[in-house]
Amino acid sequence: MNVTERFLKYVSFDTQSDENSESVPSTPKQMKLGAHLVAELSTLGLENAHMDQKGYVYAFLPASKGCEALPTMGLIAHMDTSPDVSGANVNPRIVRYEGGDLPLGNGAILTLSAFPFLQKYVDQELIVTDGSTLLGADDKAGVAEIVSACAYLLEHPEIKHPRIAVGFTPDEEIGRGADHFDVEKFGASYAYTVDGGEIGEIEYENFNAASVKVTVKGVNIHPGSAKNRMKNAILMANEFLSMMPPAETPSHTEGYEGFYHVHDFNGSESEVVFAMLIRDHDREKFEARKVFLEHLTAYLNGKWGEGSFTLEIRDSYYNMKEKILPHMELIENAKAAMLAVGVEPEVIPIRGGTDGARLSYMGLPCPNLSTGGANFHGIHEFVPVQSLEKMVRVLVELVREK
Repeated sequence: MNVTERFLKYVSFDTQSDENSESVPSTPKQMKLGAHLVAELSTLGLENAHMDQKGYVYAFLPASKGCEALPTMGLIAHMDTSPDVSGANVNPRIVRYEGGDLPLGNGAILTLSAFPFLQKYVDQELIVTDGSTLLGADDKAGVAEIVSACAYLLEHPEIKHPRIAVGFTPDEEIGRGADHFDVEKFGASYAYTVDGGEIGEIEYENFNAASVKVTVKGVNIHPGSAKNRMKNAILMANEFLSMMPPAETPSHTEGYEGFYHVHDFNGSESEVVFAMLIRDHDREKFEARKVFLEHLTAYLNGKWGEGSFTLEIRDSYYNMKEKILPHMELIENAKAAMLAVGVEPEVIPIRGGTDGARLSYMGLPCPNLSTGGANFHGIHEFVPVQSLEKMVRVLVELVREK
């Protein structure tokens, strides 16, 4: 089985995580893919392939003869897909892209005007959706690439490499992927997540991240007798949002610029609950964003009455840069591995996060590598077959003892 066949098999599993669930993993269906991976890794010949009770998959590829004393390297990807768009009944197809707009199905079109970078994939085979679901390349492409690299190493025992620890996590898409990761059992001195975008990306800077929940309590009175008595929670929530900086949203920011992102809003005149994300690469600016929301909440409670607005902020992860800087050889090694197989490396900041950010703060330095995919979390997601194959070669070269 090659990497493309593996990927197509993995996306047949619906593994969406659920941020509203408190169970671990957040959805039991993630464990179905986990069980499949355990069986596959065992069949390939990895040692101690197993899934723990919380849905984390671990397996170990022994070091080549003569390399037993080398530090263990880790390779990590996540099994879940984003809750943003359905991941059930994914119907992928492989098309040769000949330029221009690419119809996906169900009225969806991958247009060159919206995605001009498509032009560089002319004459490549793209795995695309049917326009009704996401694809699942984030991060089943990473899972398939890691498994395929291990398979290649087992088929080519002449390639010298250290012990390789393999880890597949649930719930990364809802910020919980590293919550129960057993770093001690994993036993690696360093690792790479394979969870990035287009081929060649190397990332060791990510957002500091927090999730925010705001509850607005109103007073619902019959409209006919509401004067000076009604407090409409919908309008109160709108007042809160209208006082936030309008240019500090995802659609107005890029590079190292941080933002607030409102992604959920529900309620009535009596009560509204809305949720947002806080993101910033700079830790001081990140903390200042939280303080701003605290001050805004206090101001509105002063206007509308104490308890009208309740603010809950939960930090999700922090910028891994400070944990990777003492280990920049990991970045240089990744660059060298890409160049060795004809991939041009590009070191860029992540406008998001990975399990590697949390793991780096847990004592496991863990930068992030590309999967080759693009347009994650939506119906326009795709991954080139050639990128899947290239990333397998990158990983084989990365673990090769020089």
